[in-house]
Amino acid sequence: MLDAARRLFVERGWAGATVADIAKAAEVGVQTVYFTFGDKRALLRELLDTAVAGDSDPVATLDRPWARAVLDEPDPAVQFARQAAGAREILERAAPVLEVVRGAAAADERMAELWRLNREQRYTVQLSFARALTGKVPGPLRDKHDAAAVADVATVLLGPETYGPLVTEAGWSPPRWERWAGDSLVRQFLP
Repeated sequence: MLDAARRLFVERGWAGATVADIAKAAEVGVQTVYFTFGDKRALLRELLDTAVAGDSDPVATLDRPWARAVLDEPDPAVQFARQAAGAREILERAAPVLEVVRGAAAADERMAELWRLNREQRYTVQLSFARALTGKVPGPLRDKHDAAAVADVATVLLGPETYGPLVTEAGWSPPRWERWAGDSLVRQFLP
């Protein structure tokens, strides 16, 4: 059902993908979709969670191996490279779904709340990374930025707000985007 929902939401958008269409594409009854997910919003929320995590395991982002590697990396420049690599891995799966959520947010209050929550969660992860980073840099960050400023920039730079326009629209390869994003963070914040 999630595969069918992903395909239809990405192809048709929030309004164009109906529960009936998703059920038909998944070859299940409409009531099976409602029984499993509750409603269309919950289905999209589950789809987003699965796309971001890469699986359905109930493991917080900061407890995932890639995030632990970011936090444990002693070299600040390598940490930024690992952050960009982790973001790329997630966005390759989740960027199309995030675009559906962002599009739905304009017309649906609960989808707007899901979009806000997703941005808040991304910021929380980036703030944890930034706090770890500040302890690894001898002296102040460039231009005396603090962890909150690093998190502000990293949330946008490593998010769908830049990935989609550069990879999907401008045709950059995901590896090129990853290198650019990691390098941008280094140039912006490391002395």
